[in-house]
Amino acid sequence: MAVLIVPRTLLLLRDSVDVLLEATPKGVDLGDVERHILEAPGVTGVHDLHAWTITSGMNVVSAHVVLGEDAQPGDVLDHLATCLSADFDINHSTFQLETPEHVLWEAGKEQAQH
Repeated sequence: MAVLIVPRTLLLLRDSVDVLLEATPKGVDLGDVERHILEAPGVTGVHDLHAWTITSGMNVVSAHVVLGEDAQPGDVLDHLATCLSADFDINHSTFQLETPEHVLWEAGKEQAQH
């Protein structure tokens, strides 16, 4: 019995630790995710990109996405959600859409804090 129980217990323990540590999900390369986001129509930049697992099998991504002047925010969100779900098995995504001016404002705010 122990031969059957111990390996499964170790796998569950490893998965639980990954969830608690909010580790990047296995099989999700943040560099690839970033490239996919940057290839989306209307996207000019991405920063503060994070991926983690909320619970076993539920991968999540959040990022700040910089839009170009002619970008359609709704279309960008739809494209990103579909792309990440299909290509990376990401079940939930949260994107903060920003203008280039907002990125400059964030940079100035960070410099003022240091």
